[in-house]
Amino acid sequence: MDEIAKIPVRELRGVGPKLAGKLADYGVRHLEDLLFHLPLRYQDRTRITPIAAAQDGTDVVIEGEVRAADVVFGRRRSLVARIQDGSGTLTLRFFHFSAAQKNNLKSGARLRCFGQVRRGSSGLEMYHPEYRMLDSDSAPVEEALTPIYPTTSGIGQHQWRSLCAQALTYLRKAGIEELMPECGSYPYALTQALIYLHNPPPDAALDALREGLHPAQLRLALEELVAHNLSLFRLRERQQREGAPELPARDHELNAFLSALPFAPTQAQKRVLADIAADLARPVPMLRLVQGDVGSGKTLVAAGAALQAIANGYQVALMAPTELLAEQHWQNFQQWFKPLNITMEWLSGRTKGTKRKDALCRIAAGEAILVIGTHALFQADVEFSRLGLVIVDEQHRFGVHQRLSLTRKAGNIAGRPHQLVMTATPIPRTLSMVAYADLDCSVIDELPPGRTPVATALVDAGRRDEVVARVAAACEAGRQAYWVCTLIEESDALQAQAAEATAQELRAALPQLGIGLIHGRMKPAEKEQAMAAFKAGDTALLVATTVIEVGVDVPNASLMIIENPERLGLAQLHQLRGRVGRGAQESHCVLLYQPPLTINGKQRLGAMRESNDGFYIAEKDLELRGPGEVLGTRQTGLLEFRVAQLPTHEHLLQDVQTLSDTIRREHPNNVEGIIRRWTGTSEEFAKV
Repeated sequence: MDEIAKIPVRELRGVGPKLAGKLADYGVRHLEDLLFHLPLRYQDRTRITPIAAAQDGTDVVIEGEVRAADVVFGRRRSLVARIQDGSGTLTLRFFHFSAAQKNNLKSGARLRCFGQVRRGSSGLEMYHPEYRMLDSDSAPVEEALTPIYPTTSGIGQHQWRSLCAQALTYLRKAGIEELMPECGSYPYALTQALIYLHNPPPDAALDALREGLHPAQLRLALEELVAHNLSLFRLRERQQREGAPELPARDHELNAFLSALPFAPTQAQKRVLADIAADLARPVPMLRLVQGDVGSGKTLVAAGAALQAIANGYQVALMAPTELLAEQHWQNFQQWFKPLNITMEWLSGRTKGTKRKDALCRIAAGEAILVIGTHALFQADVEFSRLGLVIVDEQHRFGVHQRLSLTRKAGNIAGRPHQLVMTATPIPRTLSMVAYADLDCSVIDELPPGRTPVATALVDAGRRDEVVARVAAACEAGRQAYWVCTLIEESDALQAQAAEATAQELRAALPQLGIGLIHGRMKPAEKEQAMAAFKAGDTALLVATTVIEVGVDVPNASLMIIENPERLGLAQLHQLRGRVGRGAQESHCVLLYQPPLTINGKQRLGAMRESNDGFYIAEKDLELRGPGEVLGTRQTGLLEFRVAQLPTHEHLLQDVQTLSDTIRREHPNNVEGIIRRWTGTSEEFAKV
């Protein structure tokens, strides 16, 4: 192992047990961890700016002589000092100060200050600048740009700079082990790149550093992306080494099932079914991601996969992130599988007492062949007899470790169950290459015939009365509509209150219409009742929170109003819009926004108006929000990159793939070192 990787931070000057503990909690235990704790941004303290040249809103270093200082009593007590440098005068203002500080800022004292200049009532000002007293005119300025590090409570920037400077001293003496093959198109060696990024020279290209496009950043981003790619491939290899039951294709059963449906599968569905059938027939676990835009028919593909496993004598578990979506699957599968005498079981958080105990017994005994449920399937007391296939819907709502933990409940089978992962949130190719490198990918890129594109309009909330009149006209013409309420707060209670208030207001405005209500705080039976009434056409308008985002299928609903759409991500807006346009009639989505929109808000809502293509929407979402938000990776431990940024570094991905393959083939002993260097403990999920 690299020497620098072995040296604990407690050997550095100024690191006692308390600071060492804080650093360890933050994931910094060795010098190598410090070296890869890279700055977020930089300040230029390498040149002194004359006061007269300082511009409003800029960070600058200025030098001057204190002409006057005093405590001023206004709305807030503050210490105010006026300094001059021969070109102009500037005010320093401190709201928190000590008596010693006041005494030091006496007339005639020379200061060097760093801070942001702003225009105030008395001209140019700095609030709480960093400063130091100058004994002579010749004190040197900083020789490099000043790094600003990511931090945690109790560790200041001065400490990070001191620690990283000491780590760089070790690095300059010993270097760091190169674990990547020759990277011809990336001019910086690893040691050189680390030194540069911790200590950029005054002439460094700040714009390139800010945008993540400096060659030193590209060299490190490349290695970090390779590390994540290797980590996921190793996860895949570990699972596949364990083997899986061979489940040969059962064409007779599948064809009989498909021919009994009231519609014919699309060519895209047939192609994906063939991919899955081939995977299931092999003695290694299937690890396949099926992507399909809203309404493309993923559920039918899941049914075909389930049928193949069941026909071979195995159980199937289907897991969805919400009760509403799980219930939708339950209804579809009951309708399709009841004639085939396939015993189904339901399991969710609300399955309690004797009912739950009986369900667990039937699952463990193998009497329940198809088990559909929510997160409840993860719970420790859920055990299967012969679990051959796990189907996970809306994968991005679950962590990787959650998906894998379900495959540990296989029961009496050799190896692991096969895995089919589905999402109606199309994932840009950029992300799937990085985040889902452990999965094979199939895309259902064709919508069933008869689906009509949804026309999307942006309407200012000031025209709300017009929108209400439009809803009334549509419903009186025999169509149905959704009215979706959104709030910034994630509180179910507040969202429920907003939906209830909107429903009351609309009932008062439209007394002639049957208006239903559904939100996350309602009891399951109440939600079922509200959805059943809407599906049956007993209610014309359904007021809802974003709980209806996935899984709701009412072909007669052809109008959707989304209030405050600027508060939602593009992917979520696209999912919501997908609840309409499921029948033959022309459908519309009205985005009822609150002006003024931010630039980002305009871009997001503009993308919704421009396109119904989920993959275009996903690319725009990635561009505007970044990968963590798009994938919901706060819970997965993936893509919390230190240097790499997507889509900024998308152009590196082809090299990432090539280098990853080369390392696994020609330098297998380097795999562990690269993964550990960049992912640290975040690869723990791979042990599941």
